[in-house]
Amino acid sequence: MSSRSLTSALAVAIVLISGVLASGHTRPSAPAAKTTPAAETWTPPKTPWGDPDLQGIYTSDDYMNTPLERPTAYGEQLYFTEGELAEAAAKLAKQAEAELQGTLQRDQGLRVYTVGDPRFDWGERPRRPARQTSLIVDPPNGKMPSLTPEGRKRQLQIRQTAISPQTPPASWKDYDFYIRCISRGLAGSILPSSYGNGTQIVQAPGFVTILHEKVHEARIIPLDQRPHVGTSIRSYMGDSRGHWDGNTLVVETTNFLDGTTSIGRNGGNAVATSDALRLVERFTRVDPDTMNYELTVDDPRIFTAPWKIAFPITQEPRYELFEYTCHETNYSMTNMLSGARAQEKAEQAKQK
Repeated sequence: MSSRSLTSALAVAIVLISGVLASGHTRPSAPAAKTTPAAETWTPPKTPWGDPDLQGIYTSDDYMNTPLERPTAYGEQLYFTEGELAEAAAKLAKQAEAELQGTLQRDQGLRVYTVGDPRFDWGERPRRPARQTSLIVDPPNGKMPSLTPEGRKRQLQIRQTAISPQTPPASWKDYDFYIRCISRGLAGSILPSSYGNGTQIVQAPGFVTILHEKVHEARIIPLDQRPHVGTSIRSYMGDSRGHWDGNTLVVETTNFLDGTTSIGRNGGNAVATSDALRLVERFTRVDPDTMNYELTVDDPRIFTAPWKIAFPITQEPRYELFEYTCHETNYSMTNMLSGARAQEKAEQAKQK
């Protein structure tokens, strides 16, 4: 487990020693879209050097069950009705109460102990109901734009190599980069998932560091208007540059590797993006505990138009970032591959 103070100190140290010069270009972003219901104007505090203070640990847990694309039945309805929100809140309260009733019981058959009522999910859950019907807010229907011919080609390739009981993995290469403990990519690192949704922001004069809990990737973002690195330098998380637009931190990221991750939860479940990908994020603190987050996706090789994701992230009492020891405990990789080979041998034996 990483304490808040230790993580902050390390991140600030990294910030103060970082710096790279190079060149790049930009493309227009998607039209602005409303992200949350109107709120009272609030002025964030300032850092000692005068920038808006966004520092803290935030989580997107409340949106872990919100789909990326909006269900067709909701049409252009971005927000749930008050009645729907009340129903969802009652369901969460019932689940929380049920979990508190759990007891330690011994399973005589398996000689193990189980905790609580197995009818209820003991995984992480939202603290409050999400207001939005989807994470995508633009286009207005909450759907991804149409794919380009290359995007459609990549979509077919993903379907042909998808891991399923019908297509056992031939090697580790058949798994995405997240399952292989390499990266979830920039978008996959901040989109809400089933657990590990922490994001820590640390600031120093001229720099912002954003640390993602799952796969423990940190982005060090200069604010001094330096150009992007050259096009020959690429990475899973890209090359980020930031600036202030009033009280909003705007971060533009380019120089991604081609075909590694996608704009989906954990960087998967969608078409792999290209090396033309440009992401623009906007971080706006709207009250002491809430940050509005927006992500504009612009990949002209894959999508026919830019599109936007938006949702709030919140600071919660006692929320901390935990060490994500992915490689050290990735026993599932060995088990899945050895299981596939055992399945193949069993099938071969049946044919003899």
